[in-house]
Amino acid sequence: MSALSSKLVFWIFVLAGLTSCSSLNTKLAEEPPPLADMEVPLDLLDEPEDEALRLELKKGAFSGIYVKEGSESLDEMLDEEGGGGVLVDRVVENSPGAKAKVRKGDILLEAKLNEAQAVELSWPSEWRKLELEGSPGGQIRILLDRAGREFSTTVKLEERVATTTRHKSQNFREEQKVGLVLRTATEVESRAAGLGPGGGAVVVGLSKASPWRKAGLRFKDMIVEVDGKPVAHPQVLLEAIKAKEAGDKLDLVVQRGDVQLNMAAGLTDRASEFERFSIPILFSHEAKGENSDTSFLFGLLGYQETAAAWEFTFLWFIKFGGGDSDELEEVDS
Repeated sequence: MSALSSKLVFWIFVLAGLTSCSSLNTKLAEEPPPLADMEVPLDLLDEPEDEALRLELKKGAFSGIYVKEGSESLDEMLDEEGGGGVLVDRVVENSPGAKAKVRKGDILLEAKLNEAQAVELSWPSEWRKLELEGSPGGQIRILLDRAGREFSTTVKLEERVATTTRHKSQNFREEQKVGLVLRTATEVESRAAGLGPGGGAVVVGLSKASPWRKAGLRFKDMIVEVDGKPVAHPQVLLEAIKAKEAGDKLDLVVQRGDVQLNMAAGLTDRASEFERFSIPILFSHEAKGENSDTSFLFGLLGYQETAAAWEFTFLWFIKFGGGDSDELEEVDS
């Protein structure tokens, strides 16, 4: 081979390597795109104006213990197996909780009202339900965690004289297997369904292709139970969805007005779509979480993958790839 030919081959390889490096750094989507067919009537995002009705509800018993969610995020909650406890946010001075030596920062793990069965606590609505079911003179036996040590105490309930503070509702989206938007229920809605304040998940958005729409779910329906477990917070429903695979079904109990309905609602997955094809060298592999980037022979072959997309490179400059579309897969009713 002549010197000129050798130099030409050398520069071809250099240019191919540079092209390869450029292609391997292509930014792929790491999250699925929002569903294009999601319907969210704006008037449903606002919680009902039912404060007058709330003020007329039975006040229940008073413990003086105010709690909040023990987990700081949805991902943290989904890593729990249940019964993770609720965090004591405040204890009223000289209240039954203070007399029982419950302190701010304690984690309430389990509670038993009078002679009823003990309840594992994960959400504030479960604690509030016990207070509402209790009566002055009754008692709640608590198992709590304080700085890693567990012990029990008994709270003797008193009469509640003031209505609790109203909490603003929150919205949650699920766009991978069902395609819906949920709102936390108001206290009026929760208690009408037999849940503690904050329990239940009200449907305020649905994808046109949602399998739950095809199963009969409607806007304003409130999901109160999933696979036999009370929906003490919308995240309980999201956890159940995340734990299942496409093609599986969840058994739902739905409150629609004054009627409760049973539904078997299936799950689907994101439809994939063909994204690009373009015609514009050793081994390298890099992985981080669900993202990976691999190339062979200075980019002769290359492959990238994220949770939402993938791309294959052949002969340095021929590319094709795909990933999640903005729709859910169609399923039979």
